Amino acid sequence: MPKMTIDGVEIEVPAGITVLQACELAGREIPRFCYHERLSIAGNCRMCLVEQEKAPKPIASCAMPVAEGMVIKTDTPVVQKARKGVMEFLLINHPLDCPICDQGGECDLQDQAMGYGFDKSRYHENKRAVPDKNLGPLIKTSMNRCIHCTRCIRFATEVAGVEELGATGRGEHMEVTNYVSRALTSEMSGNMIDLCPVGALTSKPYEFAARPWELRKTESIDVLDAVGSNIRIDARGAEVMRVLPRLHEEINEEWISDKTRFACDGLKRQRLDRPYIRRNGKLEPATWGDALTAVAWKLRGASADRVAALSGDLADVEAQYALKELLAGMGVRNIDCRQDGAKLDPSNRAGYLFNSTIAGIDQADVILLVGTDPRHEAPIVNSRIRRRWLTGALTVASIGPLANPTYGVTALGMSPAMLQNLGGFADKLKNAKNPMIIVGMGALTREDGAAVLAQARQVAEACNVVREGWNGFNVLHTAGGRVGGLDVGFVPGEGGRDRDGILAAAQAGEMDVIYLLGADEIDMAKLGKAFVVYQGHHGDAGAHRADVVLPGAAYTEKDAIYVNTEGRVQLARRAVQPPGEAREDWAIVRALSEVINNKLPFDTLAQLRAGLVAANPVFAGIDRIKSAAWGSFGAQGAVADRPFATTVRNFYMTDPISRASPTMARCTAEILGGQTLAAAE
Repeated sequence: MPKMTIDGVEIEVPAGITVLQACELAGREIPRFCYHERLSIAGNCRMCLVEQEKAPKPIASCAMPVAEGMVIKTDTPVVQKARKGVMEFLLINHPLDCPICDQGGECDLQDQAMGYGFDKSRYHENKRAVPDKNLGPLIKTSMNRCIHCTRCIRFATEVAGVEELGATGRGEHMEVTNYVSRALTSEMSGNMIDLCPVGALTSKPYEFAARPWELRKTESIDVLDAVGSNIRIDARGAEVMRVLPRLHEEINEEWISDKTRFACDGLKRQRLDRPYIRRNGKLEPATWGDALTAVAWKLRGASADRVAALSGDLADVEAQYALKELLAGMGVRNIDCRQDGAKLDPSNRAGYLFNSTIAGIDQADVILLVGTDPRHEAPIVNSRIRRRWLTGALTVASIGPLANPTYGVTALGMSPAMLQNLGGFADKLKNAKNPMIIVGMGALTREDGAAVLAQARQVAEACNVVREGWNGFNVLHTAGGRVGGLDVGFVPGEGGRDRDGILAAAQAGEMDVIYLLGADEIDMAKLGKAFVVYQGHHGDAGAHRADVVLPGAAYTEKDAIYVNTEGRVQLARRAVQPPGEAREDWAIVRALSEVINNKLPFDTLAQLRAGLVAANPVFAGIDRIKSAAWGSFGAQGAVADRPFATTVRNFYMTDPISRASPTMARCTAEILGGQTLAAAE
């Protein structure tokens, strides 16, 4: 490790880092605009100039690697003058938009101008004018403010993997543009807003909505997919104004998907804010007492084998645990958290987890994708795969659909039969240091999903994918509440029916009561004449079919536990109160238990969580991953020679919240509609 001197203090720094990083390690803050630790080095802005002993002029610290014996000065008159000169040049053409700019209050240019700006300008020529660009429904452009840091270009190229931004022209005529005036097609484009150090790229749905100092900030997690991205929810009053990423190196680093960021406007539309009871074929408002009594009367009047419950993709662990305990006390065994019919085996935790962890992708050298399209099912996971692939140390192959991947992929075929005939790729898995198999819902939601799961396990065992110190067998979930439901045991009891069995029995008239805990993705026509109770937060498919509606709380409105696809237990925290008479889901179930005269043994969330930990100790470790013991899972059987199909047909609308979002509707029309048109041409 080289030793160097920074402002008179000798320090030892890791080899290969830059002078800017070394200065940060020494506690010296270096201003910058173009440099970002997760992007390649550009050296555009020159704001990070420092003095190096024996160098003829100040150096750009972001682009200079450290060397033994280097002497750096970060705060000399020469450095100050250089930085002030750079700032003066940046502000020559910058418009005086601060009072109306959405970046105001959290703008890097504002912050640096406070330290290095001049109180007047020496330039009297007209400022240049640059036409704004159309980047789609998510990003608003004000290109007069652009300082050509190229962060957005580098992000699109390196992280998102969709090379739709670039620069044209030279000098004063340079413009950052998307070449063709159409919407960006990346599922992670919103991160460019965070990266932009000025107000050139801002959030179009958030335009002129609020100032940052007006907002109440709550640290939470995203549940619109199964990655469990860490987020910050910014709210004003009772309204969620925006969602921003929160740093978590092992999950999402500092990125989030566009659905995570922009679907929050669906939280205030089509909401269920009071109980409803269906009378004479029409849902009518009711009191909580009447609604719970109606549900209790139906449950008490039905035999246990004619009652069933399904939980949805956004259901939290506490609600599923409470409902499971309530129904278990009544002898009901027909429950399932796999509303998409995924043939996951709940008996072995290793059979439904992303065992290598998301961060483990950084060590993988061979990956086999089975029935999954990570770009649309989990963009954060996809970006990790791309980053690893860019190093040249990763080989990727796929069995199944993969639309426009952002990395090189060898297509082995579409049929599950390829699992038994991997050819030369089997040798690559065997010889790899850290091989990985990622099985998606496209492989497991089929009728023969259990057999496909068993075959994938056999491939993992035969190719030494699971070995001491490394478990490369991974299941990539798409539902935020799925792993928590499996961990809590919201699956059929002995002799109970699963999702397919429940729907078949309902169609045959063998089900009297079906309780839907936020389950909206099933075919409601298959519920037959059963009495349907829907507990959820949006007026989606389940509420339309329900006989009684119990209004619950969305993930931003409750303190709840969720478990992500890698088995990491995380806490969602309440940012706003539920609307109207809506209540937290576990509290609704607890109130129902009292009306049924089968009172659950907890009165507070803390007591419920104590019961959770007693039932499964995995819930005791918040933000920790407990590795699962390898064992047998899946079921032997015939596999149909039918191609795998993706389960995410529209990335922007996968749940009740995103389906209620006007922004996601515009994305569907402009981005997906544009892709369809381009394909037709």
